[in-house]
Amino acid sequence: MTDTARQPLTTGRSAQITRTFNPADIQALHAVSGAPLSQDAVPEALINGLFSSLLGVDLPGQGTNYLKQETEFLQAAPIGEPLTARVEITRLRPEKHLVDLATTCHSPSGALIARGRALVLARDVAGAFA
Repeated sequence: MTDTARQPLTTGRSAQITRTFNPADIQALHAVSGAPLSQDAVPEALINGLFSSLLGVDLPGQGTNYLKQETEFLQAAPIGEPLTARVEITRLRPEKHLVDLATTCHSPSGALIARGRALVLARDVAGAFA
């Protein structure tokens, strides 16, 4: 993750995180949610969790309210491979405190695992808008 919490929000700004999920992560998800156990692929919920983490911790950061997420999963993400999730600001609506972001997740080879968009309310993020 990058240290973006103190920078103003601007179109084109981005943040990313890389995470490798292992069988214990899939088991933990199953234990708390009842999601099906997978032997081959990272569950979609864990991939979306990467986006959620970026939005709530990094960009826009603490105080962000997650309003909407649309994700298209293009291929399975193998367990044990590092996945890189990225969010990028595509539109700012300061009068409504809304931030639109593109979301992507790639494998180490650069293959696109998932893509989509998120809409967040950044009202509580102090000094968020430039």
